[in-house]
Amino acid sequence: MEPALYGIEHSNRAKKDFWGKSQFNSAFPVALACYMRDKGIKPVYISLSDDFEIVNTEISFDDVFGTKLPNKDLIFCFESKFDPYQAFSREDIGGIDLVVKDLDNNCITPLEIKLTVLPDDGTSKLQEAEWGSELVIRPATTKYAALGMVQSIQNRLDEVREIFEPVCANIQHWSNKREIADKTPALINALNVFERKFIDIQKPLLMQPIWKTKGKSPLLDDNAFDIFVWSDFALSRLFIESAKGDPANISRSTRSAARLARILFEISVQHKTNIYQIYTEMAFEHQTDKEFAMSGRITRNYMKSPRRLEPALKKDILSEIILGGGEKHLSPERRFDQTIFFALGDKPGVKH
Repeated sequence: MEPALYGIEHSNRAKKDFWGKSQFNSAFPVALACYMRDKGIKPVYISLSDDFEIVNTEISFDDVFGTKLPNKDLIFCFESKFDPYQAFSREDIGGIDLVVKDLDNNCITPLEIKLTVLPDDGTSKLQEAEWGSELVIRPATTKYAALGMVQSIQNRLDEVREIFEPVCANIQHWSNKREIADKTPALINALNVFERKFIDIQKPLLMQPIWKTKGKSPLLDDNAFDIFVWSDFALSRLFIESAKGDPANISRSTRSAARLARILFEISVQHKTNIYQIYTEMAFEHQTDKEFAMSGRITRNYMKSPRRLEPALKKDILSEIILGGGEKHLSPERRFDQTIFFALGDKPGVKH
């Protein structure tokens, strides 16, 4: 049998290309999702409630993938552009980790994917009840969050403009640290008003599979795998609630919040914006390849489900997801790959 991953029959990647570092970290989660979908195991959904609290419920993979079509009738396109969002930008919006398409190549849903270990380094020495997973978010995630919000309310842009215009129209230079710091409280207030008003439009954005180990060892816990799915609104709370106005140092969270407000405002006024320009102009001396990172000490407050500590899937399911000896094509110097070697009975040192 050719090495393969469960459920991925159609893809823009050949099966032989699933096993590299960046490829495997997005392909394995999709296979895990397909497996859970076929077994009727719903992922945990992190979203905002009507009273603006973070809640953990369950969601079907039909809702995550945006279709009732079975896995075999879907194309999983990795690092691809979700074409419907391009209408809101004058410049190319770039790709996201996964675009789900039908067999006619129609775009259905864009998803970002973050494969994370539990516990992370910062919580591994704490009691197990306090373990958490680090999330590192890239610019594509927040960009697609903003564009997804706009698409959901494209017929109500006048209402969006009313929320953001009082503060955003008075900003002369979005790249000026002092001006953005001064306006940060008002920008945060506008974002809060926006999300309260439009809370019913939130939708799945980020799929976060977790793999649980025995502390910092490479050995899988007996209950090893699960998937958490973040709505766009819930994910935005990570940076909105951390944003602060400090003219000496615009934090990554403040930068993310200001970028989101600007995108929503400019599209509400002009129906388009310059995405690339916003992300380059508003770097504020931070790296441009990473939006922000949140440690397990923070994400555990959002991942409230008991399944954070007791994932739904046993470690034995690995052999049902990685097929045809696919593990032999992994690189054992990487932590997750090494864990798979141990779990499947192989040893590091496989020659490629």
